[in-house]
Amino acid sequence: MMLEEESAPETSPEFERLFRSYSGLVFRTAYRITGSASDAEDVLQDVFLRFLRRGREQAPLENEEGYFRRAAVNGALDAVRERSEERSVPLMDLPAEPARQPPGDLKETLRVALGRLKPRDAEVFALRFFEEYSNPEIARMLGISQVLVAVIVHRARRQLQKEISSHQEKP
Repeated sequence: MMLEEESAPETSPEFERLFRSYSGLVFRTAYRITGSASDAEDVLQDVFLRFLRRGREQAPLENEEGYFRRAAVNGALDAVRERSEERSVPLMDLPAEPARQPPGDLKETLRVALGRLKPRDAEVFALRFFEEYSNPEIARMLGISQVLVAVIVHRARRQLQKEISSHQEKP
């Protein structure tokens, strides 16, 4: 009895064009959010593998750059959340005396806090502050109002400020 290998979806010239055009954007976007080249590479592979598996039956992309940027942001946020979950330990395994964390790791604290936001809030925050899109651009990209974008940005910033403040106050 022979085992059949799962065959990889075939690539087309169009897929190769998209990969050449947007792989750098996906990697840079994911790297800015995760702070890790290996996580960014994983996100890059996941984004294009999902796109490839999406199939030819799907309609062509209306906004290629927007699609790949959003996919990179969401993939990177998933990687940050996954990394945060891996670090958590059951309550019974906690040491009696909490360990002091080295001060100044603000970027990692921000990444962990970002992973705790609601997915859409984290996506809007990342598009606004990591990708430097304006509120009107984000509104068009996500199909929501500019007012809602502003509310989400404000809410996300307040929650992140609380998380970072509480982290910095720990002994």
